[in-house]
Amino acid sequence: MTIHRQAMTKSVCIVGAGPSGLVAAKTLLHDVPPGSFNVTVFDSQSQIGGLWPAHKNDDAGLVHPLMVANQSKHTVQFSDLAWRDLDPDFPRAWQVGRYLERYQKEYRGADIRLGHKVVKTELQDGGSWRVQTVSDKGTESSVFDYLLVATGFFGNPSWPDGIPKEGELPIIHSSRYRDIESLLSNASSTSDKILIAGGQMSGVEIAGTITTHLSSLIHSPGERPIQNPERFTIHHVRQSPAWTVPLFTSVNPDAPAPLFLPVDLPSYNMALRPHPLVNNQGHISVDAARKSHSIYRSVLGTNQSDFSPEIKMDGEILDKPPFLAIGMHYMDFVRSSLIRPHRGRLSKIVGNTATVSSDGKEKLITGVAAVVVATGFDPSPSISFLPSSVLETISHSPAHASLPVALAFHGTHHSALPTLGFVGFYRSPYWGVMEMQARFVTQLFQEHANGTISTRSPSLQAALTKDDSIQRTLELRDDPRCSQFPMGDYVFLMQEFAAALGLPISPPLGTTPPLANGRPMDILTPARYISLDASEAQREQAAQNLKCAHDTAVAGLTGRAFIAAAVFRSLLGEWSLDRDLVSKLPSHPSGRFVGTARFLLRAGTPDGREHEFSNPRSTLDSSDSPDTPDMGLEYLYIEDGEFTAAGTNMRFRATRRYIWRYDEASDKLSVWFARTDDQSRADYLFHDIEFIPPLSLAANGDAVDQTENATTEMRDKQEHQEGQGDGWRAKASHLCIQDLYDVHYEFFFKAVNLREWKLGYSVHGPKKDYTISSVYSRKSPAV
Repeated sequence: MTIHRQAMTKSVCIVGAGPSGLVAAKTLLHDVPPGSFNVTVFDSQSQIGGLWPAHKNDDAGLVHPLMVANQSKHTVQFSDLAWRDLDPDFPRAWQVGRYLERYQKEYRGADIRLGHKVVKTELQDGGSWRVQTVSDKGTESSVFDYLLVATGFFGNPSWPDGIPKEGELPIIHSSRYRDIESLLSNASSTSDKILIAGGQMSGVEIAGTITTHLSSLIHSPGERPIQNPERFTIHHVRQSPAWTVPLFTSVNPDAPAPLFLPVDLPSYNMALRPHPLVNNQGHISVDAARKSHSIYRSVLGTNQSDFSPEIKMDGEILDKPPFLAIGMHYMDFVRSSLIRPHRGRLSKIVGNTATVSSDGKEKLITGVAAVVVATGFDPSPSISFLPSSVLETISHSPAHASLPVALAFHGTHHSALPTLGFVGFYRSPYWGVMEMQARFVTQLFQEHANGTISTRSPSLQAALTKDDSIQRTLELRDDPRCSQFPMGDYVFLMQEFAAALGLPISPPLGTTPPLANGRPMDILTPARYISLDASEAQREQAAQNLKCAHDTAVAGLTGRAFIAAAVFRSLLGEWSLDRDLVSKLPSHPSGRFVGTARFLLRAGTPDGREHEFSNPRSTLDSSDSPDTPDMGLEYLYIEDGEFTAAGTNMRFRATRRYIWRYDEASDKLSVWFARTDDQSRADYLFHDIEFIPPLSLAANGDAVDQTENATTEMRDKQEHQEGQGDGWRAKASHLCIQDLYDVHYEFFFKAVNLREWKLGYSVHGPKKDYTISSVYSRKSPAV
């Protein structure tokens, strides 16, 4: 029997109090025997959270507080802290910040020193670290046994070559954008373009955000802080197009009535991955590229030419590694020409004229009012405090922003530096991977502290022996076929860490309805990997996370959720409208209306629902100050065209307005009458839209907690329908004094996008007896 000495408590310095720093501190303090480590966390900011603000009005950081996360809360989570039921599936940035605040309060023990910037570290003889910080108190130095880098990849904003940081017009980095009014406050009357440079995640995201703000500025009621805002358009310059996917995608995209789920749940469905898992990131062969492009086309149901030829994915692009972006409204803004894409590189700005270079040719964009560069960040300043000898050991290369350092076992350490660890220091880190990295580094630190490296577990030794992460990183740096996210795909990385740590994956919490392959979903979330020594309280938190993910999947796969969200997103823009009116009373002539219908996106307004927003509703713990409720987004609906009375030559122009709203908390769509004195404002509720799950889904519901009564209820809801249509059906009703409006909808999708929808009214009352049948079809994109 070997008896190992009990090591004295070791001190650890963590640089960074964002998600990676907080999960590292928690792991070092709560997932190992008490007294193993003392942890000090330094962060230059005045609050924890890193990028993530904790209040709606916090605009000092690098992330807009109202930005919507591009992964759902089932992925943006740590295993042992559950999101609350009232938190949306896709939290805003400030809600992520609040989650991190709760996490830090739940797992206390670290000495967190905010407002302390680490400016220098020195590796001492014996492996300890002298850490120098600067704060309001001046310069201080302390010595620690271990150093853990959790600074994240967001060092300094990257800036395009040849583009000035100041000029005759505003030129800002996308991380500094907050509102359209500030951006255009000094725009001249002859300037009419907002230029955005950068085509990957941040470029699509900021283009969609700014365009949403511009659309709201144009179409909202009240005074306009910017004169003639309708003159502005967004011009998005990018070197090549990317597949742009909305927040909700379908598990059966070929169906006219597809089922929707948060985008990450189908993506991380392990039932669709061949086993054993292999890394599908890194070097991308031509065959692998074509396969990925084919998958994205299937998910979207288009090569994107439906929206604009400038973002069409075809030809040589399909042989290159694909690039992916998440954008809720970006594509339909492109279709409506409010966003105008340009292929090329922003190479010069002189006065209010921009030069875009592409394939040796130059194109001028004149009348530019503002420029937003969305070219990412340079991660090197985030590790500038490390000694030059250490930077040399980890092969630091500022020229390779995507892979600035070469570290062993998926970005965690270097064998030559056993007292140095890294967590979350790679591009677009997943929270589950950050948690796994923290566990891995903690294990290495424990072995080093206790002198047990020689007796480490076979699984960990095997993982380290076969690891080629450093060599792989160096090879990928100049590989023209390197993937968008070279670190490795999420599911593969989670498996790799779990195998090394001997951490089993817990089974799914319940069974979902089967997919087309006949198998239920097997969704990967961080809560599937709970620590072996987790407390009962931690296991309860993990169980809550698992239940939330399971309930979300079942709700989507049985048609009880996310249809309204998918419909609302896809309504944006202009539709061709063809309507027939058949009246049984001579006072209301029959006839045909032909025209257009436009759905104009804007920020939600309180009109007609003032009582819901008269008092701030707290979405926080009682100890926190309340935040005002979120009114979400809405559409101003405007139809315009010509009505021709049946049997006569009588024609007249007709127009009508409504306000369409989507309530995220209830997942409901509603239609409101417009006021007669101000048709940009809502007056009162016309009807709520109730979606009707197809009969085929009732059987699935029986297998997953659907009772016989629930199935019968589904069938009862459809009795008014004559058979099953192909699209998603919905119904509504409205009693207007003595007139009853019976409303029927049918929505036809092509994968994630509406291609056509129908609206029918049956109106009966003392003085009304008519039916209306309307067909809305997508107009071709502007060229």
